Formats: sequence, structure tokens, C-alpha cells
Amino acid sequence: MENFWNERYADSEYAYGIKPNEYFEEQLKKINPAKILLPAEGEGRNAVFASKNGWETFAFDISIEGKNKAENLASKEKVLIDYRINSIENCEYPRESFDVLALIFAHFPQENRNLYHRKLDEFVKIGGYVILEAFTKNHLEYSGKNKNLGGPKDLKMLYDLGEIKNDFSNYEILELSESVVEINEGTFHNGQSSVIRFFGKKIKNIE
Repeated sequence: MENFWNERYADSEYAYGIKPNEYFEEQLKKINPAKILLPAEGEGRNAVFASKNGWETFAFDISIEGKNKAENLASKEKVLIDYRINSIENCEYPRESFDVLALIFAHFPQENRNLYHRKLDEFVKIGGYVILEAFTKNHLEYSGKNKNLGGPKDLKMLYDLGEIKNDFSNYEILELSESVVEINEGTFHNGQSSVIRFFGKKIKNIE
């Protein structure tokens, strides 16, 4: 997967554009700026947006090409982001140190997903938030008709509502929905697709 993402991000054009994800932008504006973590952040569009709006921003990804472009974008926009090359397995941050965890099209293998989500949850403060948007298992119906839509082609990499509720069972659900939306993000996210959107507030730690 590292090679795949390095190839995708190698072009000078930003694969998913430089504007933030719309759902991420909408939800982040509801929260007072503090400290945010963005795993699988790719080329940095959401991290840069957060920093421009007063957030202390941390991000990571497995792609060095993504990191380079994220830092270039941050420099252009005159903001700072702490962007590291890392995987979910190896990422380490202080427990309960972030006010927001943002997972924007951060798709993980089904066999590891719950473990990964629970690990990332440990970094979120009580009273902190998760903002998540991801393709649902119905995504293949749309991506099969539209090569510009992107997203995983493996059903096991796609999400359903039950999985999100289970993985984030220690959160108050402020929004959890599955809907068909029109996305317009750079070259590879264009067209109608089925997405899950989750906005939750952490009420306790997992025992």
C-alpha cells in the first residue's frame, strides 16, 4: 500500500484537491480550536485547513510523497503542521491528548479495523470528538460505474453503520448517517457515492 500511495501522490497535482473535505469542515467549525489528530492524512488538505483555523495540528501517513506535498501546502498557506511518516501499528502519542480525531476516508482492513480505531481512540480526551467520513459497502455499486470515484475496491475495506457504532461505542452519537452524496475532491473523488458520516463525543474510555 505504501507504493500505491506514493505513486498516487507523486504527480504535482493534488490527487484529492487542496480544499478540505466538506463534512470535516462543517463539523470542525462547531468546535473551539484546540489539538487535532488526522491519521492517513495523505496530501494534507484537511490538516492545513485545521491549522489555518487555529488548530494545533498533528497528522501522519505511510506515504513520503503525501508528507512532502502536505508540507509544501502548509508552507504555501503559511501554517505549521506536525506531519509524520507512520502506520497505525506504530504511531504513538500521549493518551488522551487530542480534542479531535478526524478520519476522512481512512479505510483500514476489516480484520484490523476495530483494533486500529480503539488504538486511535486512546489518544482522544474525554469530551473530545471524532469526525469520520468513509465509503460504505454500497460504494462498489457507484465506483463500478465511475472510474473517477476512487475508494477501495475490496468490500472488506468498506464500512457499515454497525461497525462504526461498535468501534466507537464509548461515544455519544451526535450524527451517524448513511447517505448518497455528490463528492468533488480533486481527480479521484468525483461523483455520487454512498458514505457514512459520524460525529461523536467521547463520554468514557474503553475498559
